[in-house]
Amino acid sequence: MKTYIKGTYKGSIFESDNNYVIGLFRIKDTNDENMKNYINKTITFTGYFLELNKEDTYFFYGEEVNHPKYGFQYNVKEYERIKPDDIDGIAQFLSSDLFSGVGEKLAKKIVDVLGENTLDKILDNPSCLMLVPKISKKKADTIYETLKKYEESHKTICYLTELGFNMKDSLNIYNTYLSNTIQIIEHNIYKIIDDIDNISFLKVDEIANKLNITGSDERRIEACIIYIMKELTFNFGDTYLKYEDIKRRVNKYLMLDIADVDFYLYLNTLKDEDKIVIEDDKYYLINMYEAEINISNKFKILLNKPHYNYQELDDKITKLEEENNIKYNELQKEAIKSALNNNISIITGGPGTGKTTIVKAIVNLYKDLHKLSDSKLIEQIALLAPTGRASKRMSESTLIPSFTIHRFLKWNKELNEFSINEYNKDKSKFIIVDEVSMIDIELMDNLLKGLTDNIQLILVGDYDQLPSVGPGNILKDLIESKKINTIKLDQLYRQNNNSYITTLAHEIKENDLSINFTEPRSDYQFLACSANHIRENIKKIALLIKEKDYDYKKVQFMAPMYKGENGIDTLNKDLQEIFNPRNPNKVEYNYGDVIFRENDKVLQLVNMPDNNIYNGDIGVIKAIVLSNVSKKTEIYVDFDSNIVKYNPKDLVNIKHAYVISIHKSQGSEFDLVVIPICYSYKRMLYKNLIYTGITRAKKKLILVGEPNTFSSSIKQVESHKRETTLKEKMYNL
Repeated sequence: MKTYIKGTYKGSIFESDNNYVIGLFRIKDTNDENMKNYINKTITFTGYFLELNKEDTYFFYGEEVNHPKYGFQYNVKEYERIKPDDIDGIAQFLSSDLFSGVGEKLAKKIVDVLGENTLDKILDNPSCLMLVPKISKKKADTIYETLKKYEESHKTICYLTELGFNMKDSLNIYNTYLSNTIQIIEHNIYKIIDDIDNISFLKVDEIANKLNITGSDERRIEACIIYIMKELTFNFGDTYLKYEDIKRRVNKYLMLDIADVDFYLYLNTLKDEDKIVIEDDKYYLINMYEAEINISNKFKILLNKPHYNYQELDDKITKLEEENNIKYNELQKEAIKSALNNNISIITGGPGTGKTTIVKAIVNLYKDLHKLSDSKLIEQIALLAPTGRASKRMSESTLIPSFTIHRFLKWNKELNEFSINEYNKDKSKFIIVDEVSMIDIELMDNLLKGLTDNIQLILVGDYDQLPSVGPGNILKDLIESKKINTIKLDQLYRQNNNSYITTLAHEIKENDLSINFTEPRSDYQFLACSANHIRENIKKIALLIKEKDYDYKKVQFMAPMYKGENGIDTLNKDLQEIFNPRNPNKVEYNYGDVIFRENDKVLQLVNMPDNNIYNGDIGVIKAIVLSNVSKKTEIYVDFDSNIVKYNPKDLVNIKHAYVISIHKSQGSEFDLVVIPICYSYKRMLYKNLIYTGITRAKKKLILVGEPNTFSSSIKQVESHKRETTLKEKMYNL
């Protein structure tokens, strides 16, 4: 039996746009032993609600929590409204703020005439209100419509929760469809997936069984096609798919054998509904196709606009060299001039080739050329990167503010929308975007939509790094299109005579690994060992690091895979016991098979712009607060002095970060990087991944494991080549 509290709503402390409420509730009754002491007392509650009325009595189903800042609260998972059934209660209800223009006198007249079943009578036959003396037809209609809407909304929410949607999703669905909700659900429940973010096909498909939708129903098949296309697109990074791949996966999921003639009909129906695009035997989700079109069109505009031609640039570069005691090589000078003279340009190069130095020079020269004060420079220029760490590095090198792309575009997580968009463009005139290889097709599309045509755009990145996690291959496609002026930096600077990190990166890129790659150097060590000795050696390295005053910001272990004896999950447990061992003075919390402990190093896995933290940010657990009432926990994580709170339901968004994946390391740099290498990683060991991992190291790189596996892996290219058509669309400009 569900535990409940029964009582009345007394008012709200806070209400959000997505129906989240913090309010006050007076308890009259409960079946929860822990809540018996609160009968006839007012408590704070939280939860998602369509609307709350002070004249109603409610059942709240949920659980108590103890918030470290706000104290005791009741977290409502579901709720049920109890209509007033006595004459006084009905009169009080009708005279509430819900019914505009109905005062206590009129409410009492209505109840006197219609009796105890007043509300049901009005809903069954609204003309009964005309029996009330001196009531107007308009007033009667208003009372009926208000009551009908009030009753309808409650019944609809109950209907949705009984189907299996949680309260948040139920409210989201009702707010989208309102009075048409039940009709739409019963006509085609899969429409929810198209219209509402964050409600998955898997959830809707599970609930559809309750509506007697058969496995071969065409509505289900068409929804499944979109689901599979999204899965394939995300998993493999493609912007278009092939017919056979889609059909095979759909048949496997649905456990059907759909004939080609029928499958083509389903695809063409989706095409007619503007959900997919079919072009030259390529099958695109509509957003992927439009993103490629939008990006190529934006670049066409920039490429066709008149370029700048600053005559004094050579002299100003020479002056800048003298002021900063620096000497740019010819390619670096060309990159600086290209960025300032062209409306769009690309600067690419590996580690140690001076990309950061060039960005700093470009910013300084732009300020000088336009005679800008510091405040005017900040108004005109935007420095952007896909991750918080990359953004921070730009700001540190240029000494002006920089932003993640999501923050710059003012992303609303709840609505999954950007406030800076094609209808509300940013006014910046000079845009530099770093780590472009990490940007997927949709994020680039949204960025360009938010920029005016009156801009200069400089894209900076490493052509040889891993592509974005999301679909697309932006940097490679743009460079290979040969439509945009691109400067490829190749001269190495960040090394001394006995260093090897940047040389190793260059050797990997050129497929020319030196025969003495296992020899130790001033900034490099290859600790050769068999796979079954990797964990032991990783722990030895960790102990040495700890003895030398370990700094979690400067040291990073990383690996290609999560599972297995030498996987990230296992190594994280080993290193937690070295860097942050169990201590009676440190609070712990068990989350599945993971123990979170105060002072743990953790990794953020998703963007949370409201808290100014982003996917890939690394922080430290500062405090864990256990509730005395329900054993609920709140974990407080420090991300560079930005303290963020996590509830148990949020812990899926963080992982231990003593060891992180090489994919998650993109956009970061660390003084010391340690990477294990063994044959069991083989599925993930390919050239771009190894290159990305070693180029995260600024001062010291330690590889641990099998030299033969390392030398063979850098000859391997990623097995799946991303299928995109941005390059082809750029050809046609």
